[in-house]
Amino acid sequence: MPTKAKKKTEKKKEEKVKPQLRIKLRSYDSKVMDKSCQQIVEIAERADIKIIGPVPLPTEIHRYTVNRSTFVHEDSKEQFEIRVHKRLIDVLDPNQRFIDSLRELTLPTGIEIEIKAI
Repeated sequence: MPTKAKKKTEKKKEEKVKPQLRIKLRSYDSKVMDKSCQQIVEIAERADIKIIGPVPLPTEIHRYTVNRSTFVHEDSKEQFEIRVHKRLIDVLDPNQRFIDSLRELTLPTGIEIEIKAI
């Protein structure tokens, strides 16, 4: 027979298990990324859903160094970099209305979206 303390912890565990969505956005352009995040936030506000975010994650910077000529001027080099901006949005207790409107959302080209159920 469980004690009162065990019953309370079991109830707390049951209460904490709520459906959540984690939305990760990646893009090379930060302005387009912010507009897309704003669209998702507006959809959540219309559906009366609590969200956490958008949280900016660290920007990945990939740097590449390339020789300017094939073999003559080896000391002459060009440097390029690609910046990958990332945002994270947690949706607490989503409803079907929010999920349907999220499916119908058309994001601009260059935005990669990943949606996970937690």
